[in-house]
Amino acid sequence: MEERRLAFGLRAKIALVALVLLVIPWVGWNYLQAMERLLRENQQQRVLASARAVAVALQDRPRLLELEAPPAGDGEPALPRAAAEQVQLVLGGLARPGLRLWVLDARMRLVATAGNLDAGPAPAQDDASFGPLERLVHRALRPVFERVLTAPTVPAEEFIPNDVFSGREIEQALDGTATARRRVMPGGNSVILSAAHPVWVGEKVIGVAVVEENTDAIVTLRNRALEQLAAVTLIAFGAAALVLFFFASRLTLRLKRLRDEAENAIDSQGRVRQLAAGERAGDEIGDLSRSFSTALARLADYNRYLEALSGRLSHELRTPVAVVRSSLDNLKLAQTPEETETYLARANDGLRRLDTILTRMGEATRLEQTVRAEARETFDARAVVSGCVSGYVQAYPQRRFALTMTEEPVLLSGAPDLLAQLLDKLAANAADFAEADAPIEIVLRRAGHEAIISFANRGPSLPAEMAGRLFESMVSVRRGREAGEPHLGLGLYIVRLIAEYHGGRVTAANRTEGSGVVVTVTLPLAA
Repeated sequence: MEERRLAFGLRAKIALVALVLLVIPWVGWNYLQAMERLLRENQQQRVLASARAVAVALQDRPRLLELEAPPAGDGEPALPRAAAEQVQLVLGGLARPGLRLWVLDARMRLVATAGNLDAGPAPAQDDASFGPLERLVHRALRPVFERVLTAPTVPAEEFIPNDVFSGREIEQALDGTATARRRVMPGGNSVILSAAHPVWVGEKVIGVAVVEENTDAIVTLRNRALEQLAAVTLIAFGAAALVLFFFASRLTLRLKRLRDEAENAIDSQGRVRQLAAGERAGDEIGDLSRSFSTALARLADYNRYLEALSGRLSHELRTPVAVVRSSLDNLKLAQTPEETETYLARANDGLRRLDTILTRMGEATRLEQTVRAEARETFDARAVVSGCVSGYVQAYPQRRFALTMTEEPVLLSGAPDLLAQLLDKLAANAADFAEADAPIEIVLRRAGHEAIISFANRGPSLPAEMAGRLFESMVSVRRGREAGEPHLGLGLYIVRLIAEYHGGRVTAANRTEGSGVVVTVTLPLAA
């Protein structure tokens, strides 16, 4: 068998669909950015609040920043040194690790400073917050994290850089507006957040309180979150890829098995060789498999029908052909007009039987075409049934018919002629099998929104194996009865066609009270 090459197979399509998982790191990255922005805004508000606290503390001591040189001859300038020491004490009480505070006077001269930007050694990263699988992935990717995510370093600063004094936040604070800004420390990769707040005395700005803090904690937290996001994303991708791979493999195997069954079910001559066993799965592939199995079963039945057709036709045609052939041969040897007439009568009888067989073969086909083209009308089934039964009394004088009908109108939507043809087939079938002294019981009644027509006769029972096949084409239960008349098993098949045309159904069952069969036709009443 030639292997099919799929340009874009099921596995590739599912892998393409799996790319939707890329939304996980994208969403995570956006979430981390939003979280970092919130943390930075919160840090800025906190640093501004610290600068405001320092400014408020100095506003209670207005002369601490009014540093004027003493008059000449008054001795050592005691006053500036003592004021600076007092400002230093105020700042020392507000300082904390990682926070540097300093104060400028109105002339942008440094008065005092306290604290430093070194918040102490960063805590060692602990993998305890990770799960077992996350720890394994994190340790495997640690070299990548150390190369890509550089840890922040804060260089030691023993002096205040010049760019601090030239910053716009100092100028704006001297103008009376509290301002914050960020700057990168020289020699390091840390970002310093500084906030400047004016120190007021009345309506006059006498100095500026500056608070600085590094952003190492936020950067460390962001790196930690990125590492965890990368680990979780890789785990999710791996798990999803594994599940999708097995799912696609299972689907592929099921589809290949169904394809192989389809290719092996029918041989090169079109005969059904093997039926595909329908899957019990409740998904679409299982439903497709069951539908395909049903289609193959119907095809197998049709093949059996064709095989039975050739055998039955051969059997039915053999006898009249033999009669015609022997009659013609004997006609050549006839010596008297009486013999000639006898052989001609036999030949005509054989030809009549041949004509009957051919007529009945085309009857079902013509009926199917008639059913499709027949116009529908609303009619009372009681008139059709009563008229047909009256004719059966004349057509079958050796049989008795007993008719029972409801007094209510039985309105049907369809074709009265087709219904009459259905009744004719049922009457002929009942007459063939009914006992001579037992009547054929015909009943027409209503049951809810349906009309029920039944033919019951006493006689041989229906074989169990024929219960579901009696109304199929070329099926007959006759065993040597009416040997002089050909039977192709098309009568009850025509009954089924007409019943289905009227939207109904036909069934056959053995009588419960004794031998015999009941054929029941159920038709919907006209709306």
